[in-house]
Amino acid sequence: MMAPISSVPSAAPAAAGGGGDGLRKAAEAFEAVILRQLMASMRQAKLGDDIFGSSATDNFREMADAKTADSLAAMRQFGIADMVERQFRGLGGGVQ
Repeated sequence: MMAPISSVPSAAPAAAGGGGDGLRKAAEAFEAVILRQLMASMRQAKLGDDIFGSSATDNFREMADAKTADSLAAMRQFGIADMVERQFRGLGGGVQ
């Protein structure tokens, strides 16, 4: 199940205009969105029925996946945030 748009961190757009640190936070938030989508796609590719499957379990897994995606994005190991940050810094020296 795809993460709803409302689960995107709301602080990222406000922080995006705050200079270098805001750009860094926005880039990490974007990477987290990409990772959430990736994890949601992986969850859809399950091979069998979940014997404990319920809507509560699904909601908990979505929340756990969102937190995991945020943590992975903060570690910046995938490089998506770095590429986004470099891209926007290259456009006129930064985001104003």
